[in-house]
Amino acid sequence: MNFRRTRCPHCRAKLESGQRIHPACIPGYADAQEAKAERAQAKQANAAAKVERAETRRRKEAIKSRAVWMAEAQAIANKYARVRDRDDGCISCDKPANWHGQWHGSHFRSVGASSATRLNLWNIHKACSICNNHLSGNIAEYTPRLIVKVGQDRVDWLKSQNQRVLHDIEYLQKYKRVIGKRLKRMESAAA
Repeated sequence: MNFRRTRCPHCRAKLESGQRIHPACIPGYADAQEAKAERAQAKQANAAAKVERAETRRRKEAIKSRAVWMAEAQAIANKYARVRDRDDGCISCDKPANWHGQWHGSHFRSVGASSATRLNLWNIHKACSICNNHLSGNIAEYTPRLIVKVGQDRVDWLKSQNQRVLHDIEYLQKYKRVIGKRLKRMESAAA
């Protein structure tokens, strides 16, 4: 069985018998094929660059220390607390939510005093930079407001967590991934 082309591959008009392409279409067809080859080559180069970037990212993450992972997890937990409490004022003073200063993720139990509650979201709340930095959290005002916000049972639980905890890298990676997803959902809901 012999199949022959009946239409020009460039202009799609009917061909006369024995023709494979119209003579007038040859330059345009050649240019189109060249452009198609360039697009395919660019697509292939982009795919190779994407694979290389992914490999570089994987190698960089493989050499991160536990301290770096902890800092990244802490940063995302603090940001989560600030976004979660965006409609609340400072947990330690009477600054309203529309205050134009800098907001922090303030720990009720400090990071040094209680490594067990360092990443616990009951322990981290939005506070103004004045209370958090200059007044060391302003705990005298923080405590009664935290009891109202999360309840006496949770505050008592936070106070009882005195053991030293060293989170491993796998835990910190999972924590960062999970809290990061929650944070993105909260930010997209707010927008």
